[in-house]
Amino acid sequence: MRATLAVCTALALGTGAAMADPIADFYKGRQLNWILSAGAGGGYSSYAHVFAPWFSAHIPGKPNIVVQNMPGAGGIRAMIYLQNVAPKDGSTIGLVHSSVPYAPLYGIRGANFDPRQMNWIGSINSATGICVSWTTSGVTKWQDLFDKDYVVGGTGAGSQMETMPAMINKLFGTKIKIVSGYKGGNDVYLAMERGEVHGRCGGLTASIKSTRPDWFPQKKVSVPIQIALERDREFPDSPALIEFAKDEKTKQVLQLILSPMDMDRPILAPPGTPPPIVAALRKAFHDAMRDPGLLADAAKAHIDLDEVDGDKLAKILARAYAMPPDIIKAANESMNLTGAANE
Repeated sequence: MRATLAVCTALALGTGAAMADPIADFYKGRQLNWILSAGAGGGYSSYAHVFAPWFSAHIPGKPNIVVQNMPGAGGIRAMIYLQNVAPKDGSTIGLVHSSVPYAPLYGIRGANFDPRQMNWIGSINSATGICVSWTTSGVTKWQDLFDKDYVVGGTGAGSQMETMPAMINKLFGTKIKIVSGYKGGNDVYLAMERGEVHGRCGGLTASIKSTRPDWFPQKKVSVPIQIALERDREFPDSPALIEFAKDEKTKQVLQLILSPMDMDRPILAPPGTPPPIVAALRKAFHDAMRDPGLLADAAKAHIDLDEVDGDKLAKILARAYAMPPDIIKAANESMNLTGAANE
């Protein structure tokens, strides 16, 4: 805390002679803990481990970034830690599931935090949501979601792996069955390979490319539906959900539900982190995203990059929390979150 106060005091007084770069002095020789709301071995971990050294290289003082996995409750456990427990001096940041900041909006049980109080640094990627199925399961087309058994894995109420298929069932009448209780997204992929479940839904394209790079090229998985407002050109033959929306209210509900896709790998600092440190982290994030070294490493790891800055993240969340109550209620009910909030 004294170090943080020194940073703020030096910046406020302009004591350049005594401390030429207070941010660098704060971070030099320090460990920066990076909390992930996902388990080891999945797409979030892949992104974090590729991004961390380049992020560190652009933070003044070049701290040693240590990635720490903190899965649980669909990402809520990590978010509560970041708001209520984590140090607020700049020594801890987070990378959370994009659906987690929406949990309080929908009244999910245990989501005792306010994402609008967080300091959003930026998102490493944006995404198009998809449902994937193991091709040999026979579920390969949109109509199959009505006519055949389609079992998907999930990690808990509030995670996209469960809210997305529940929403599709509610709004469009499909018969997707959700098997909950997996520890992380990678465990669902393993379950697909073992034949325990048929597939998974959510913002999966980047995750699959980074952890299962042979799945798409070898057609091990199919994409019966894109959970999106328009078709991604990578899957031109798979329809987007918006194509089946029957009225304007359904379209508004989809716009709210799918807004997390615009911030697919969001990074944050806890509330109360000094503004000069937040500004330095935002600049480091921006510079790292343009570093040729990161671009090369990302290509080798089959990771897609699409920078979303911290201001835009905050605006995305502000718009969502300002939506009309009837649209929020309809979105909540379509994702079966009311039960999650009250059980």
